Amino acid sequence: MAEKAAAKEAYLVLARKYRPADFKDLIGQEPMVQTLRNAFESNRIAQGFMLSGVRGVGKTTTARILARALNYETDEINNPTIDMQQQGSHCAAIMAGTHVDVMEMDAASHTGIDDIREIIEAARYKPVSARYKVYIIDEVHMLSKSAFNGLLKTLEEPPAHVKFIFATTELRKVPVTVLSRCQRFDLRRIDIRALETHFAGIAKKEKVKIEDDAISLIARAAEGSVRDGLSLLDQAFARAEKSAITAENIRQMLGLADQAEILNLLHLILSGKAPEALSAFQQFYKNGGDPQQIIGELAEATHLITRTKALGGASGTMNNDEDLPEAAREQVNEMSEALSMAVLNRGWQALLKGYDEVGKAPNQLTAAEMIIMRLLYMTDLPSPADVISALQKATAGERPETQDQKKTPDNNQPTSHTDAHSSQHGSATARTVNGQNNRGNHQPDQQTEPQVSLVPETELKTNSLPTLNSFEDVLDLIGEQRDVKLKLQLEEYAELVRFAPGSIELHLLEGADDGLAGDLTNKLGRWTGTRWIVAISHQRGEETIGDRRRREEQKELEQIKAHPAIKGAIEQFPGAEITAIKPIKPENDDKS
Repeated sequence: MAEKAAAKEAYLVLARKYRPADFKDLIGQEPMVQTLRNAFESNRIAQGFMLSGVRGVGKTTTARILARALNYETDEINNPTIDMQQQGSHCAAIMAGTHVDVMEMDAASHTGIDDIREIIEAARYKPVSARYKVYIIDEVHMLSKSAFNGLLKTLEEPPAHVKFIFATTELRKVPVTVLSRCQRFDLRRIDIRALETHFAGIAKKEKVKIEDDAISLIARAAEGSVRDGLSLLDQAFARAEKSAITAENIRQMLGLADQAEILNLLHLILSGKAPEALSAFQQFYKNGGDPQQIIGELAEATHLITRTKALGGASGTMNNDEDLPEAAREQVNEMSEALSMAVLNRGWQALLKGYDEVGKAPNQLTAAEMIIMRLLYMTDLPSPADVISALQKATAGERPETQDQKKTPDNNQPTSHTDAHSSQHGSATARTVNGQNNRGNHQPDQQTEPQVSLVPETELKTNSLPTLNSFEDVLDLIGEQRDVKLKLQLEEYAELVRFAPGSIELHLLEGADDGLAGDLTNKLGRWTGTRWIVAISHQRGEETIGDRRRREEQKELEQIKAHPAIKGAIEQFPGAEITAIKPIKPENDDKS
């Protein structure tokens, strides 16, 4: 009984039990190993190393192996080397993380300058027994700014007996000043084929029967991480009985669906078969499928089909997806031929957005069903090419209006976007001025003496007076002078009461600047070289230029909406609306 209890306590999870102890045991990192081999053989060993990569690719393990290589020592070899054929005197303690001269620190819990100061102080002393004193700092990007600054000098000129090894998943957060002092290695995600081979070997050593398809599912779910894959494999082994672990067991464990069934569901959705699609999705859910995971798998299937179509079908598309079963591969090829690129792209966008929506929803099942129904609805939308074709057919039989018809006042139906705008504004560009038109409480019948603001007496120069025959001409002059604020004030907060060359009478609305009359008086006098009188009256005047422009634009918008071609476009795209009208300026802008 005691022996059995000890055996249970001694159990190690697969990620620790099969942790690499040598560079030859690392999988998928051949470029890094070759670079280190060249550096060690030529005695060009850096003082600092930066290891970056996603979770579970072996950063900490690589750091320990590198520390072992730096301090490798046997009866026959007493120098740094990549080839460690046998256990050295320091190897076991270094790999176990207990060696006195190899210090490991988690920067996530030791972020401050005080922690780095301890390292700097200790670095001055020589190692106790090993060749090098090695500092392994994991998640180094978590260090504070002051900690990084404190480390710089020692990192740039460390004692000869000190080496630094950093590991991080967020390389962009590491200061460039630190990166430039290290030899950098980017650890790659492990290829699916390499993971499958590795996991199959472990299953054989553990004497667990598992189907090849089941191993493939685990390898894909690991997403390039050895540690994540081994954790899933550990979980699968725990489910093992006398029979082999099947792919169906792994699908149930991961909440995955069969690829052929996922492709069939996608086909039902993109074909617009609502009852069948929703029924198939409900069956996935009843079988233990995770709603968000199903949406993610639908997105992945859409990507495969789209890439197949883009690369020309089965002739060259699936070369990068050798792990895809033959039946699923054939189904992907068939769907790539049947579905248009427009449908596939719309499906991808909806699924990509829907994946996040399902994850945030309080009820993931209903959210996923809404995403599927959104896709079913989108399949009925025509492509832009179909819309253009339909509009061309709709307008081809219309009889164009004659010039006389266009001049008839009762004919308010524009023949085109440009004609509609030209009828109101000519070649001018429609603009929108943001601002409130707060008229306040005024008394139009009240008559009082106007307040007059005059420029200082100057010599009257009638020869230099520009042609300002209307208030609009005044606004055009202000626009030419690029006085945006003055122009906006006059357009939005000034009603014209009377106008004559050299004299303007205005009624100001609430919101107008107090000095508007004086400002206009002085600037018109300066710009025209003559004296202008600007009077402020309590008598109400015409509607503001801004109100008039917005009224005309609204009238023009209603005319545009009534045009058959525009009505047809809106019918083709339910929910679409016209937000702005921008006329095309004629090449020959001849006002005559």
